[in-house]
Amino acid sequence: MFLKQLAGLLKPSTITTLIEPLKSVPLTARWTNMPAFTNLRWNSTSAAAAIPADKSTIDTVNKQVETGSEGRLFAVVQLCGKQFKITSGDIIVVEGYWPPENGDKLRLDKVLLAGSKDFSLIGRPLLTPGLVDVQATIIEKTLSHTRTHFRKKRRKQYTRINFYRTQQTMIRINSIDITRKLSESSAGEEANEERFF
Repeated sequence: MFLKQLAGLLKPSTITTLIEPLKSVPLTARWTNMPAFTNLRWNSTSAAAAIPADKSTIDTVNKQVETGSEGRLFAVVQLCGKQFKITSGDIIVVEGYWPPENGDKLRLDKVLLAGSKDFSLIGRPLLTPGLVDVQATIIEKTLSHTRTHFRKKRRKQYTRINFYRTQQTMIRINSIDITRKLSESSAGEEANEERFF
């Protein structure tokens, strides 16, 4: 039914314009003799070769970092098992017990991604240590709002209500800076490298 309606909508001239390029290519060129599902595994070396970072891209990023014209930087950091997308001035909340106290200054080391409006540096899985400097300050340690844990088993006269509050730490992101120039050698040789887009 659907195919009849579709055939009625398409004009013969549009069908021929769609099929004409297929007729010019020989049938053997359309199909390769590769078995199906040969390479389903993600290969990081082929991915790095697929999108090379050329010298002009690296030079452009380095010029922006030198002159300070990259604008507002953002980063994705891993903190206490969770990932946060942050910019300078943000306040993030980390749940659970965490040892630092109020007023402590931190440097967040696990940076997965950093960038601005013109470029992004993507780590695999982390950016090179020392490339991006993220400074933060602990501003408050508190408890969350009261949460209710309600359990019930039907027809068993079983009902339990528990109230609980988890510990929270509020962190202010002071600054995000790219500390050094990008090198061309790190684009394809190291295991812990960055990619440029």
